[in-house]
Amino acid sequence: MDINEDVVRHLTELRRRLLIVFSCFLVSMCGGLYGSPRILQYIKSTSAADVQWNVFSFTDGLFIYLRCAFLIAMLFTLPVLLYQAWAFVRPGLTPREAKGTLAYVPVSFLLFLGGVSFSYWVVFPMMLRFMVKMNQTIGATETYGIDKYFVFMFSVVFPLGVAFEMPLVMLFLTRLGLLTPERMNVSRKYAYVGLAVVGACISPPDFVSHLSVTIPLLVLFEISVLFSKRYARRQAAFPYSDPNPDPA
Repeated sequence: MDINEDVVRHLTELRRRLLIVFSCFLVSMCGGLYGSPRILQYIKSTSAADVQWNVFSFTDGLFIYLRCAFLIAMLFTLPVLLYQAWAFVRPGLTPREAKGTLAYVPVSFLLFLGGVSFSYWVVFPMMLRFMVKMNQTIGATETYGIDKYFVFMFSVVFPLGVAFEMPLVMLFLTRLGLLTPERMNVSRKYAYVGLAVVGACISPPDFVSHLSVTIPLLVLFEISVLFSKRYARRQAAFPYSDPNPDPA
């Protein structure tokens, strides 16, 4: 009977926290619907190339409008979702564990935001100019659809935003014991090759654009290795210290 009551209590708590996340998403979605026209106009005015947006069906503008509002809502809901997930598991953690894991929430969001900002302001303009120049060299008439423009932009911006989470992921794997300094030293050359392939998949076949993507990925990897090795050394020196380091 006590087990059933405990399960019901946890389900009720989970439902309450999911309701908070959903409410935040709805409020952010309403704000996104209100601000989408201004945001889309800002994106168009700050485009790296003089690109005219065109629509090829009656629903193109509506879908872009809703997609922009949805992404705004997701961006503002993400930190709330991370915090609510932490708050749900908080009763099962010690005070030091709770403090250490709570730091992952803002750091994870800031890393993702930094990756999105870097890719939008640095990587995407270079790729866009390269693509436009390639189309002009073959004498093609430039007519760009708004839907294809945003699909291309999102395929560049968000993968790098996720890639900027690498330091936290490797630190977490080190905490679980899946990564060690020895394994990281052995796998470094393979990681370099893999990151170079990822950079080639994201960037166009242009040497400068490829370096602009690959070099930040390699730097992030080395920062991740540095943090992981530092944590591993601290755990070796103080085996009974807090297993949940502050990622900041």
